[in-house]
Amino acid sequence: MSLLVPLYVHPAEDPGAWHRLITAADRTYAVVLNPADGPGDTPDPAFTAAAGALRAAGARLLGYVDTDYGTRPAPDVLEDLARHQRWYGTDGCFLDRVSAAESGLAEYRRLVRALRRQGADPVVLNPGVHPAPGYARFADLLVTFEGSWTTYVSAFSRPDWTQRHPPERFCHLVYGVPEALAPLAVRTAAERGAAVSGPVTGELPNPWARLTPVLTGVQR
Repeated sequence: MSLLVPLYVHPAEDPGAWHRLITAADRTYAVVLNPADGPGDTPDPAFTAAAGALRAAGARLLGYVDTDYGTRPAPDVLEDLARHQRWYGTDGCFLDRVSAAESGLAEYRRLVRALRRQGADPVVLNPGVHPAPGYARFADLLVTFEGSWTTYVSAFSRPDWTQRHPPERFCHLVYGVPEALAPLAVRTAAERGAAVSGPVTGELPNPWARLTPVLTGVQR
């Protein structure tokens, strides 16, 4: 089991979830840190402590960075990464709201190269859908589904080009999963060519405020 965990709730608001995450850190692909839709303007001591505990437990940390579908200037993205690195000791970055269009390939390729030069490893891209195939050539991990369990069950389709890449390069993030079916969601992702997944029971507007129950057994 390889789990990507975006836990977008403040450690002071749900310390129990963060504690369970820390104790199960060895079962994760990585943990996404998102103090303020990015690193924020100043370090958050609660996230600093949580990041330190996660690192000590063996977790790989990714800093959340919004790319706004390619409209954010590259220097702003790089500065977000630098703050994550300075304040929280992140290993890599999770680029959210990534364009899926072929027209964005060159720009994102340059951005990923710059992030790597700055020390980001791994670089995860989240278009939330299957993008133009070229994105898989430079992302360490590509999130090709982000959506509800209902949609995942009824409307998911997998383009042929994904079969040219190993499953370890793909991730599915599914929310609104019935708690008892969270392990099934992990198995379903693997069957659909994604070795990394992150099923959660939460719903919009912030489904990632809850910890995935498969980390610590079927429990909140």
